[in-house]
Amino acid sequence: MTDGEISYNKIFHRKKILTVFLACTGIFVFLFGRLVYLCVWQADYYSRLATDLHERERSIKAARGRILDRTGKVLADNKTVCTVSVIYNQIEDPEEVIAVLSRELELSEEYVRKRVEKYSSMERVKSNVEKEVGDRIREYDLAGVKVDEDYKRYYPYDALASKVLGFTGGDNQGIIGLEVVYDTYLEGEAGKILTVTDAKGIEVESAGERRIEPVDGYDLCISLDMNIQAYATQLAEQAMATKEADSVSIIVMNPQNGEILAMVNVPEFDLNNPYELPEGTPESVTGEEKQNLLNGIWRNGCINDTYEPGSTFKMITAAAGLEAGVVTLESSFHCPGYIIVDDRKIRCHKIAGHGSQDFTHTMMNSCNPALITVGMRLGIDSYYSFFEKFGLKKKTGIDLPGEAGTIMHAKENMGNVELATVAFGQSFQITPIQLLTTASSIVNGGRRITPHFGVRVLDAQGNEAEVFEYPVEEGIVSEQTSATMRGILEMVVKEGSGHNGHVAGFRVGGKTATSQTLPRGSGRYIASFVGFAPADDPQVIAIAIVNNPQGVYYGGQVAAPIVRQLYENILPYLGIEGDPNEQE
Repeated sequence: MTDGEISYNKIFHRKKILTVFLACTGIFVFLFGRLVYLCVWQADYYSRLATDLHERERSIKAARGRILDRTGKVLADNKTVCTVSVIYNQIEDPEEVIAVLSRELELSEEYVRKRVEKYSSMERVKSNVEKEVGDRIREYDLAGVKVDEDYKRYYPYDALASKVLGFTGGDNQGIIGLEVVYDTYLEGEAGKILTVTDAKGIEVESAGERRIEPVDGYDLCISLDMNIQAYATQLAEQAMATKEADSVSIIVMNPQNGEILAMVNVPEFDLNNPYELPEGTPESVTGEEKQNLLNGIWRNGCINDTYEPGSTFKMITAAAGLEAGVVTLESSFHCPGYIIVDDRKIRCHKIAGHGSQDFTHTMMNSCNPALITVGMRLGIDSYYSFFEKFGLKKKTGIDLPGEAGTIMHAKENMGNVELATVAFGQSFQITPIQLLTTASSIVNGGRRITPHFGVRVLDAQGNEAEVFEYPVEEGIVSEQTSATMRGILEMVVKEGSGHNGHVAGFRVGGKTATSQTLPRGSGRYIASFVGFAPADDPQVIAIAIVNNPQGVYYGGQVAAPIVRQLYENILPYLGIEGDPNEQE
């Protein structure tokens, strides 16, 4: 090997050593940097992982926010209960645990044994345990048995406004009604109890417990008035009993802003026992049959169900006619007891007819041929346009779940006969809340308000956390049309078919209805009345609907007296001043 080759090999060998050295140095620097990064910048992260590995977590439920009526009365509250759980690795005497829990919780030994002997980090035995029972179990001081305080929803007035308030499930989350709509405000944020354990999952007593406190939910303030709701419920129950009706619904609302003061659907159900079936229900019902029965019991007819409104809808036809200028107060109509539309003879409720009458008297007499004539003057295109303008083709947006939409003929399927029947409130269906909302826009100056219960939410200190706002549509009808309709509807109550809705000392306007349910000829009717007061400046509007009353079934004789009795009590209560010129 030459000297040159030897020199070259030495240089190559040195470079190789240098390369290895530099690589090792780089690796060392990287590892050292990584170590520093993990020990310094990621120390908290890995500390948390280590802690989590040896910590057992138990949830602490937050107190659900209360529901308060417009006067501050508590309609939905919380009751302290307990949740009893077992931790397999910590149980020292399984037989004693099984004996105590089965006895105190009134559970079968087999049921408790399955949970005690189940290998899991924590097994819940029973929730919603009365606090007294939970305290007794805690006094046994059984290893591996945990008794944590919890909350159960409690309704002080049992069935009052049941289909409005709704209720919560076992996890304290809303199921129906306002409880589910405002769940995110009411539920709060759960806390935690963190217990340090060893590798076997046994608690390290010297480490103690660490708590993350729960954050209570917001209180929900609603527009419903407990006193008005209670009295309206009483009237509905009386009407249901005396008329042997299937059901009775009442809604009371402020037509100026949409705040609902009462919403009654009898029969109601016990909010503290919402899964209880009516007496006489066969024990053999299947799970599906039971759920269907419960869904029917929980159903809010004021918003979930549609019906043919009948003659109360004539106020919408009348307002559209006035707004379009196809009729005035001086317009004259002749009613022979029927009207021919294409090939159909459509009768008036008064077989002999009403003879000649002006427009006000057509409403006072609730004359079908006259209102059909108004509809015909409007024509299909114009009438359908007003139907949409009044908001009848869309939902009201009420803050309750499951609102039903209007069932109406498609415009292209409407002929003169369909137009005629719609004009006096038949052959289509709407919800009671839809009718009341539309009636409000006709008498309040032409503003379509959004019916609602939610007003604001309060934090734990009673401070306003949020105030709810709702859409308002202007220009539904002109102020002139609204004023004219208020005058007409006042005459309906003062001297017309709605005279049983008159309240001594107050100016009341309104409209009655008697509609026949499908199929025609079934002998089943719906009696209803919409009334508002004071007639010149409406501050309250109400609807009463009696489904399938027996005997006399006319709205003026069945439903109007309900609203009259309601107003006799609540108008003074609301501070609405009467008119000394109004007599009995």
